[in-house]
Amino acid sequence: MDYLLELVQMVNTYLSDYILCFLLIGLGLYYTIRTRFVQVRCLGEGFRRFFGNFSLHGENGKSGMSSFQALATAVAAQVGTGNVVGASGAILTGGPGAIFWMWIIAFFGMATNYAEAVLAQVTRVVKEDGTVLGGPVYYIRKAFPGAFGKFLAAFFAVAITLALGFMGCMVQSNSIGETSEAAFGIPAWGVGIIIALLAGFVFIGGTKRIARITEKLVPVMAVFYLIGGAAILLANYERVPEAVSLIFYYAFNPDAIIGGSWGMAIKTAISQGVKRGLFSNEAGMGSTPHAHALANVEKPHDQGVVAMVGVFIDTFVVLTMTALVVITTLYTGDGVLANGAAEGISKTNMAQIAFSSLFGSSLGSAFIAVSLLFFAFSTILSWNLFAKINVEYLMGKSAVKVFSVIAICFVFMGSCLSNNLVWELTDMFNNLMVIPNSLALFALSSVVVGHVDTSNLEENDANEYIVQTDN
Repeated sequence: MDYLLELVQMVNTYLSDYILCFLLIGLGLYYTIRTRFVQVRCLGEGFRRFFGNFSLHGENGKSGMSSFQALATAVAAQVGTGNVVGASGAILTGGPGAIFWMWIIAFFGMATNYAEAVLAQVTRVVKEDGTVLGGPVYYIRKAFPGAFGKFLAAFFAVAITLALGFMGCMVQSNSIGETSEAAFGIPAWGVGIIIALLAGFVFIGGTKRIARITEKLVPVMAVFYLIGGAAILLANYERVPEAVSLIFYYAFNPDAIIGGSWGMAIKTAISQGVKRGLFSNEAGMGSTPHAHALANVEKPHDQGVVAMVGVFIDTFVVLTMTALVVITTLYTGDGVLANGAAEGISKTNMAQIAFSSLFGSSLGSAFIAVSLLFFAFSTILSWNLFAKINVEYLMGKSAVKVFSVIAICFVFMGSCLSNNLVWELTDMFNNLMVIPNSLALFALSSVVVGHVDTSNLEENDANEYIVQTDN
């Protein structure tokens, strides 16, 4: 296990430090420029569509999902342990400045996520029985017809099945098990059995059951967590400005807290921001397009702007709340990490320690355990759906039931296995998913640009935009 962990960590180092940095930042910049900052121009429209479609009782009896159900399913995938454990790990390893780089990744990632949702809508498939399927495998085939496209699509389908259907669910159940054991004294394997049984019940119900649960679960879990975080920040309001300043200061001077040379420290901070940013908001990874493909909307642009809201909520709201709570309580004033590393602090217990500063040890641990239960369980449901779509693409509908049974076993196994190895394996497969997805996004940029709404551009800019698109 130790040898395997070292090997996977070495692969992840090359992927996250080099390939992903260039791919994700480059892709986000590319789409930001080509869409004329769609994440700025159309974010308001995205929120209007989000609140206009808000409902705890979505479309029943119809194929696909409502636009809100699709967003709730996507947000359920995005808002998970990455927003609590992942953000804490990024701060612990890369310093508070890693959050700044997560913001940068998310800002450009909003344009990337817009492109993913638009392409998922353009290439989605409606089968004879009314079932709607869509996702990167379909727009990868559109981008690269022939044998190369088949290979890339199959590579992506295998990677996402391993990353989300198996390894990713292990990460989620692992976090639930560890925090529940610490907070309530329940054995992690016992929690794993309960989570596996609940997940199995939802898996059997198919897409509609997942949509009905996520549309109710996502708003509740977000509000619950944000209220708790707001209470911490109000109690430490005098330290909040310092916490914000630390994020910006250590983004460019990470060696002051990480140690070593400036170059190595800045590389670590950016790397952590990219790696944990990808795991948190999933923009460019190719996971959330599966949900957005199922949305019943008038035109692809409509779901594209809604998809951007998912990245915004994930990073600039939920993840930022975690970061401010952790930095305010642990890195400012007499915080245990204000003067450097402290024994006993890990990415798993950082948030619990931070919330315990106000709520007390027992209640703080219980709050994080319940929050992670909501976050991680909803992520398991969404990731299973995304993996199922790819299993059906690879092996047909008959293989889906077999996959579901194996996935339930992995959910249970995750609660019992080593945290570090599970996280590293998940990171590796997540990283591998990005490569074929990014290639297709670059190749189909003209298709995306052709669906961008130009109504809020100046007339001359809009005409120029249309000419560029036609060319």
